[in-house]
Amino acid sequence: LQVDLWQPSSPLHIVEGTVADVRVPRNTTQSLLPFLQQANIQYTILISDLQEAIENQTGGRSHRNRRSLSEYNYEVYHSLEEIEDWMHYLNRTYSDFVHMFSVGKSYEGRPLYVLKLGKRSRPYKKAVWIDCGIHAREWIGPAFCQWFVKEALQTYQTDLDMRKMLTQLYFYVMPVFNVDGYHFSWTNDRFWRKTRSKNMRFHCHGVDANRNWKVKWCDEGASLHPCDDTYCGPFPESEPEVKAVAHFLRKHRKQIKAYLSFHAYAQMLLYPYSYKYATIPNFNCVESAAYNAVNALQSAYGVRYRYGPASSTLYVSSGSSMDWAYKNGIPYAFAFELRDTGHFGFLLPEMLIKPTCTETMLAVKNITLHLLKKCH
Repeated sequence: LQVDLWQPSSPLHIVEGTVADVRVPRNTTQSLLPFLQQANIQYTILISDLQEAIENQTGGRSHRNRRSLSEYNYEVYHSLEEIEDWMHYLNRTYSDFVHMFSVGKSYEGRPLYVLKLGKRSRPYKKAVWIDCGIHAREWIGPAFCQWFVKEALQTYQTDLDMRKMLTQLYFYVMPVFNVDGYHFSWTNDRFWRKTRSKNMRFHCHGVDANRNWKVKWCDEGASLHPCDDTYCGPFPESEPEVKAVAHFLRKHRKQIKAYLSFHAYAQMLLYPYSYKYATIPNFNCVESAAYNAVNALQSAYGVRYRYGPASSTLYVSSGSSMDWAYKNGIPYAFAFELRDTGHFGFLLPEMLIKPTCTETMLAVKNITLHLLKKCH
């Protein structure tokens, strides 16, 4: 029975007493359900017609209100082309505030764009790195990155906290990390996760860009098989996307004080380590930042996030970007798992973009302001 595991990301993490979310092809439902009943495994059907749910998100795209860029709609999902047009537009329109650049090229030759936000108020400023869309199918990630940029530009004049953040810090925002995979999730397979690099021996595409970093690479929680969703790649930084971002972060490691990566779904705020059960040296600072961020997030709609070290809060995984950033001297490294907890999974409806981004924004501002206060 071929099923697509949504949560957890690897069969290794399925243990007794936990819940697993799986996607089943239409023609195998008839054989799977009797099997589950025989094995006495309880199940709930969350989305009965997945195709319909997908088409609700992408189907009516062409005739949906495609407004001008100045009226860009942040409450819908956008294709890679739309996101790149939007970035170019901001770069032209807010040239005193936004600087767009590329850190490299993807496997298929697409530019890897980053937006640098902030007032050029002083020659040297600390910075925060934010990336979204490491996993292609997690569309709420890129939606949040765009929301963050919108909020920065729109509230800078009126919101004292935002002004403080953008005056004292730079923000490097990468709305779509895995550009090839994201594009593929719009054109071919909505539930694609990995990059799109080719494997000659196995005719499988892609590497898990969050298992490809040079930190305990291909240890527990990563797979050596090229066809697996958690394939760690032939060697660390084999993926041009990972290599380019790692190079940029290494070069700016003295400047960058926080690394924030946005994923979905689980409603969690995670910090290192992912690859082992151990306490990080600056645990107190990071733990209190997480605690306050989760409370700030909850204040918007009452959504409670779990928080803690990734290994014990979610599961052990090696070669992650968050662990790598932390190991490379970035003291605040976090990974968000945004909404929801499995009812919609990767198909979070567009009507939930606004509340998800609004609450997440509170958490990000909270972490950033925590950063500006000295924590010992």
